[in-house]
Amino acid sequence: MRVVCLISGGGSNLQALIDWQTKGLLGDAEIVGVVSNKVDAFGLERAKKAGISVSHLSHHDYPDRLEFDQALMKVIDGYQPDLVVLAGFMRILTSEFVNHYADRLINVHPSLLPKYKGLHTHRRAIEAGDATAGATVHWVTEELDSGGIIRQVEVPIYADDSEESLKQRVLEAEHTLYPSVVRDLSLGVIPC
Repeated sequence: MRVVCLISGGGSNLQALIDWQTKGLLGDAEIVGVVSNKVDAFGLERAKKAGISVSHLSHHDYPDRLEFDQALMKVIDGYQPDLVVLAGFMRILTSEFVNHYADRLINVHPSLLPKYKGLHTHRRAIEAGDATAGATVHWVTEELDSGGIIRQVEVPIYADDSEESLKQRVLEAEHTLYPSVVRDLSLGVIPC
């Protein structure tokens, strides 16, 4: 399974995927490319260090979201991916993009969907008095954070948790959740 990861920043989830791949734990999946919309995204350095091909495409170079997404699709398709993994890619994607990669585009979201779609998930979970938070890997559809749930992981919320402390624990859980989903998709444990 040829995997392309899209990033916008530090790439800690990308690093988790790279680590699993390096240790031979990613099943039949291979990260063949990493694409960022930000030239200074540290995740690009992570990929280069691991010997993975990288590409950069700034959304500022395009007049609108659709033209950027069309250019991005050309870059991604050059890698011939079986799976496109959003690993901290901070862009809302157009319907054309989502439909082009239907049933092969996944995302990790820092909440137990369908709770807390969008931003500020940790703050919202704490303010609601929830006992648990977590992360969800889901199929990407046209509606934000609404695609079919593939797998979730729960993280307890402690009485003294801040938004930041909860965010860190959820992120740590994502670093096992996301690679395990990619592995299981590549092995057919989770049907594509």
